[in-house]
Amino acid sequence: QVKLVESGGGLVQRGGSLRLSCAASGITLDYYSIAWFRQAPGKEREGVSCISVNYHSTYYAESVKGRFTISRDNSRKMVNLQMNSLTPEDTAVYYCNVDQYGKTYWGEGTLVTVSA
Repeated sequence: QVKLVESGGGLVQRGGSLRLSCAASGITLDYYSIAWFRQAPGKEREGVSCISVNYHSTYYAESVKGRFTISRDNSRKMVNLQMNSLTPEDTAVYYCNVDQYGKTYWGEGTLVTVSA
């Protein structure tokens, strides 16, 4: 059974940083691209960042480009999201996501709150 567990969220002031982690189990992470999504209050879930299998390709939403960095450690089955220069607009629940054999798996999310 694939399980994803996000951690690292919290309350931070504008301009601060947080490092989110996604721990995976029940899956050989080496073979899959992993993505981070977020959902702000009253808004739809949106893609934030994605990292490819071979580490060579990354994607960032325009709103986070230059501030967020995604990385992965396949040996530890972890994907991290370093978030810098946070703004209140980054306030959301952050989720990691993986697709395996046509099925999408989500973690329960970690809440990031950025105060003005």
